[in-house]
Amino acid sequence: MTEYPSDRELVRLAREGKDLTRSEIIRLLSLSESDAETLLYPAADAVRSEAVGDAVHLRGIIEFSNCCERDCLYCGLRRSNARLNRYRMAEAEILAVARQIRDAGIMTVVLQSGEDSFYSRDMICGLVSRIREESGLIVTLSIGEKTPQDYQAYREAGADRYLLKHEISSAMLYRLMRPDSTPGGRLRCLRELGRQGYEVGTGNIVGLPGQTLEILADDLLLMKALDADMLGIGPFLPHPETPLAISPPGQMAPTLKTLALARLMTRTTNIPATTALGTLAPDGRLKALRAGANVVMPDFTPPSYRQLYEIYPGRNLASDPADFLKQLHDQIVKLGRTVGTDTGSRKK
Repeated sequence: MTEYPSDRELVRLAREGKDLTRSEIIRLLSLSESDAETLLYPAADAVRSEAVGDAVHLRGIIEFSNCCERDCLYCGLRRSNARLNRYRMAEAEILAVARQIRDAGIMTVVLQSGEDSFYSRDMICGLVSRIREESGLIVTLSIGEKTPQDYQAYREAGADRYLLKHEISSAMLYRLMRPDSTPGGRLRCLRELGRQGYEVGTGNIVGLPGQTLEILADDLLLMKALDADMLGIGPFLPHPETPLAISPPGQMAPTLKTLALARLMTRTTNIPATTALGTLAPDGRLKALRAGANVVMPDFTPPSYRQLYEIYPGRNLASDPADFLKQLHDQIVKLGRTVGTDTGSRKK
């Protein structure tokens, strides 16, 4: 008769680097909240400390366009949301915010938008090049699915990193939630980015309608298989102007368990305490930092635009990033951690 390890023993083995099977991942995703608090999160936090250190790395976000050509069922930026006032920031505005990020002592800027073809290849390349020349910032792009030629041009212009969450590992659920996209196309983009030398970020949404523990386990196995450098894991938050308006939101515990397992399975990746977790609960970011996260991404988008970047409702719209950074610094120190002073690249 086969003897299976206890939950405590399984967490210990994962802590020591055991490759988890799908069934073992499902089992750990099924842990009670109390067992997750006492077993899983401390193990993930210990691996985080050993593998990437105690620094919390900051990335300054600029959400430069809320126009999107996709119609994802879960996103408030979807093209069918006719009630959303759309905007596009001018290059001079973006550059001014990039200088603000540099002056705040942050070394990475994340340029994020909906999938908006208004910004041509040349426009993005010019923007990346100017930011690199004028500020010296590491540039991360998060602008969706593009051609290999686009990715190559952005890279040659100076882009260092690219975020493209796979969102959903289940092909059936993916096609339902993202009706004008395919999982195969998404994965081709992720693999192409890796071939071109980017630090690549992927990740998923926890709590989407129809999602199961089996799908979450497959998400985690996909993150590991892709060998991505960054993993964004956040809860589903329903937007009132989407088909999922009345669906229940994702919950804190499953999101944290997914994040903690991502840390145990991938060890050296950069994992943010996402804005969505901070929206779900006031202490959501802190809980994520205790469960394996090592990155926070303050939003520097000007307030007049920030309130219109409605991926989901309830985001923190505080107008002064300096106040947020001061509060964040104090929280990081209380955790016994430090604010990162280098670029925070993944050390494989």
